[in-house]
Amino acid sequence: MRDIKFKTITVSQKGQIAIPTDMRSRIGIRKGDELLLIQEGKKILIEKPEKMSKKFMVSFKYLLRHSERVANKLWENKEDEVWDKI
Repeated sequence: MRDIKFKTITVSQKGQIAIPTDMRSRIGIRKGDELLLIQEGKKILIEKPEKMSKKFMVSFKYLLRHSERVANKLWENKEDEVWDKI
């Protein structure tokens, strides 16, 4: 089961928020760390960039394998050899 925690925070007049200490500790956020904000609709996800890059790499590997399969189908198409004679 996923370890989901909920906290209510208040946005300051400048639009700033504070991430609670216990959450920062569990995630490993330290002073000076850069965080990635991702907006999807009316939701905002805050994550450390290295975690997102790992997720993107998994997705990218899938896309790369898919594009290689498509390219192989196109390259192996005998009908396309007609263009080699032009």
